[in-house]
Amino acid sequence: MSAGAASDGPDLIVAGAGGGLVAALRAAELGLHVLVVEASEHYTRGNNTAMSTAMLPGAGTRWQDEAGISDSPEAFVADMVRKTNGEVDLPLAEALAGVSAELVTWLVDQARVPLELVTDFQYPGHTNLRCHSLTGRSGKHLLKALVDAVHQQDRITVLVPARVTDVVPGPDGVTVEITTPDGAREQVAARAVLLATNGYGADPELVHQHVPEIADATYHGSPESTGDALRIGARLGADTAYLDAYQGHAALCGAAGTLVGWATVMHGGYLVDSEGKRFADETVGYSEFAHLTLARAAGKRAVIIFDQRVRDACLAFEDFRDTIDSGAVKWGQSVDELAGRLGVDPSGLAETVVQAAACARGQVADQYGRIDWEAPLNPPFAGVQVQPALFHTQGGLRVDGRARVLDSAGDPIAGVYASGGAAMGISGHGAGGYLAGNGLLPALGLAYLAAGHVAATDAPAAASR
Repeated sequence: MSAGAASDGPDLIVAGAGGGLVAALRAAELGLHVLVVEASEHYTRGNNTAMSTAMLPGAGTRWQDEAGISDSPEAFVADMVRKTNGEVDLPLAEALAGVSAELVTWLVDQARVPLELVTDFQYPGHTNLRCHSLTGRSGKHLLKALVDAVHQQDRITVLVPARVTDVVPGPDGVTVEITTPDGAREQVAARAVLLATNGYGADPELVHQHVPEIADATYHGSPESTGDALRIGARLGADTAYLDAYQGHAALCGAAGTLVGWATVMHGGYLVDSEGKRFADETVGYSEFAHLTLARAAGKRAVIIFDQRVRDACLAFEDFRDTIDSGAVKWGQSVDELAGRLGVDPSGLAETVVQAAACARGQVADQYGRIDWEAPLNPPFAGVQVQPALFHTQGGLRVDGRARVLDSAGDPIAGVYASGGAAMGISGHGAGGYLAGNGLLPALGLAYLAAGHVAATDAPAAASR
């Protein structure tokens, strides 16, 4: 164990150094001592926060005001209700929407994360431009900013590699079991623990059990997301919710290991199968489109078709630039040339290109109901092979609006909190309720709320300083 991990008696133990770092920073700012326990030595790049596009929704921020955008938590909640067909947990949605603007402001002003409002396109399901991100729109830059801020805090100790393997609540707080890779175990007392270990996407058995429809897709998430919080919660008698919810993505370039991104679609691109045919309205969202692609595309692959205009518009994303640099994007002066380079049927692709252009010009209605095209594509055309992926699960321990873990009776389990994929999410059931930022907001927002609640709660006598 690192020096001070047990003897200093932390106020808060955070299990997971992704979005959970927000809890560590916020708690330290409020005067608490924090121990962060992280299982992976490569956490600055290998966790789901780092692998995200750093899109954080904030409803009613000063950046929206400066852009002349009128937004509110109520409008954000209405979008969540609409996207999930009313299945979202309303109290949790209201809590996260309500804190979203405060969170974005705190990240910029206090944690020095250089967020800005994304205004070049609107993600499916959001009725306002409310996603905030960084230059490059890469989660690794977001996580680096949080890690840098943690390293400047003398109230925070980071223990790596180690894993929180058990939690026992008591009258004076919690006792947390920490296990290192060599099997050594230590019991550490604290006022509270935050389970920020993400979900269960890296456990094939749990994936097949809870989200079988996406089980055959590529898993593109942290290898440490093995359901630790679920196992700890089961021993505590914690309730669970939305275990069948997940975020999929239909635009993973498997050959390059990069995320092509859905901006290609929102700027006017579309997906085709091996026959060169479109098979659904792509603008419904990239999460649910993963399952649609898995069910339709031969070899579990599809192709995104776009052009130079779309390519230039997507360069704001570092992941997209990485895809280009990998050589995975193919170009053709003609449809036949492009089809040959992509391995799709040329006659089918030619027919699709003509039909899609007519839809984009408003000359005909799209047979799948797509109405948002931005502009028709023009030669030369580009394409990139993509495959459906599971990014992370969206269900977990049931929590309230303060991130407290609840038991089967709906009562808080003293001293135990959860955030991100370790907690239930705000995407309803399945994949269709996912809005851009529905992973990052619960990860950072619940961590922020948990830290605030721990700091505002009187310290047990035995744990007070």
